[in-house]
Amino acid sequence: MAQYDAFAPFYDVVNGEPEDLIRQILDTLAEAGPDTQRILELGCGTGAVLAGLGSGFTLTGIDLSESMLSHARRRCPGARLVQADMTDFDLHEKFDAVICVFDTLNHVTRLEGWEAVVDNVAHHLGDGGLFVFDLNTMGRLRDLGDMAPWVHDFDGHTLVMDVDFSSEPLARWDIRIFERRDDDSYRLHHETIEELGVPLEKVREVLAPHFEILEESDTRGSAPTDDSVRAFFVARRRTLSTEFAASAS
Repeated sequence: MAQYDAFAPFYDVVNGEPEDLIRQILDTLAEAGPDTQRILELGCGTGAVLAGLGSGFTLTGIDLSESMLSHARRRCPGARLVQADMTDFDLHEKFDAVICVFDTLNHVTRLEGWEAVVDNVAHHLGDGGLFVFDLNTMGRLRDLGDMAPWVHDFDGHTLVMDVDFSSEPLARWDIRIFERRDDDSYRLHHETIEELGVPLEKVREVLAPHFEILEESDTRGSAPTDDSVRAFFVARRRTLSTEFAASAS
């Protein structure tokens, strides 16, 4: 079972519609990539972001969870959706922008995997294409690890989520959903989801061979630090000549 397979039926109702994030992505594309037409989303999940981007783009999404993709197919019937691992995929197509949000990159639990993702993104972008992503910082994961379990009631069901960051830099999210049935009994859905915390300086190093960073921001629009709640990156694919210069320096 892939991560999020058990959580998929409840994902959208728990998280709500990502209106602010979609607006941020659209504003970013309008400013840094006004000619963007073809967008690829890594870890597209239930398709909430793809659906929110609207019909003005050619949309593609990949996700490892078939359960999440089944929801995305209903939400985004016009998008191309592919079950694939974002550390190892080839769609034989170039895109104008690749997005990877909702701390999806943190779900790659080895630094070598982050490097593979960045290589794959570069391979799927033309010169000047944009890579837009966010991540949970080291400080955010530490804060989550120090918090008491989060309990959330929704539609008669109960979500209990606890984050263990004692094996830093690997965080383990323990997610339990108690689904209430018609007879008032409960069915338990349980998943453990892992995330890797990576210092922002290391993120910059991983990007450097292929990308020029255009923007780094936290949730308030300020420069992010390792103690920020979240870091949002916008990076532009280097041309072959500048990529060679970057690798040689």
